[in-house]
This record gives sequence, structure tokens and C-alpha cells, in this order.
Amino acid sequence: MRISHQKYQGFFTLACRLILGGVLLVAGGIKALAPSDSASAVAAYKILPTQVAHIFGYALPWLEIAIGILLIVGLSVRFAAITGGVVMVMFIGAIVSVWARGILIDCGCFGGGGAIDPSKAAAVHRTYLIEILRDTGLVLSAAYLYFFPYGRLGVEKLVTEIKE
Repeated sequence: MRISHQKYQGFFTLACRLILGGVLLVAGGIKALAPSDSASAVAAYKILPTQVAHIFGYALPWLEIAIGILLIVGLSVRFAAITGGVVMVMFIGAIVSVWARGILIDCGCFGGGGAIDPSKAAAVHRTYLIEILRDTGLVLSAAYLYFFPYGRLGVEKLVTEIKE
């Protein structure tokens, strides 16, 4: 297993960078096109005071875009992975919070968001579970990138090699 991991580690790192970075870039990009929807989606969680939620909702897409670009390019991978992982853990916590409180919302992960008709409660609960599992996988990708930040096609690896 160890030899196999050493042989393919660069590809695993690249895959994790592209998956986590791609998800963050796409999610942030979609939300950046409709910032007021993003602000409303964050407020729908009813975790933060409305004004703070709106500020967070306007800033979040740009944070996601920045992290996504760093990961895809392969620059400051450890920092981007930690930041992306923390963002995913916050998303998991927020989804668990609304699920536990019985609030029915569209997460707004990829745009949109807000309250959902109570008649669709079973579908929403299933969606919460899927979103938590997806974000947990992304947290695991971020953890992998923390320990193995240098992979194929990464700018940071090239810069490190040039310095040596």
C-alpha cells in the first residue's frame, strides 16, 4: 500500500485539488452572480443575526472563488486546504443545525437557497444527509491536501523545485 501511495500520490493530490477547488470555484461563482440570493440563503439558516448573515453571504462567494483558484492552480495548497476544510466544516455544522431545529431550507450551496414547502420535508431531510456526506468527503480531501500538498501540475511544487 505504501509503495502504491508513493507512486500515485501526485495524482491523488491533483484529484483532491481539482475536486475541492472545482466545487468551491463553481459554488462561489454561481453565488457571486446573485449576491443578494447568497445573502438571503445565509440568513435562512437563522444562526447569525440578519445583518451579519447578509455580510457573510456577500463575502462568502468571493472567499470560495479565491480558495478554489488557489487549489486548482496549486498555489498555497496547505493554506487553501485548511481554509477550504474549515469552510466545509462550517457548512456541515450549519446543515446539521437547521436539520436538528426542523428548519426546511434549500442549503444555497450552489446558488438559490431559502425556505422550502413543508410538504417536501422527507425530500429535504434526505438532501441534508447527502449534503453532509458530500461536504464530509470534501473535508477529507482538504485533510489529504494538508498532509500531501505537492502533486502534479501544481505551481507551488514548481516554485519549490526552482528554489532548490
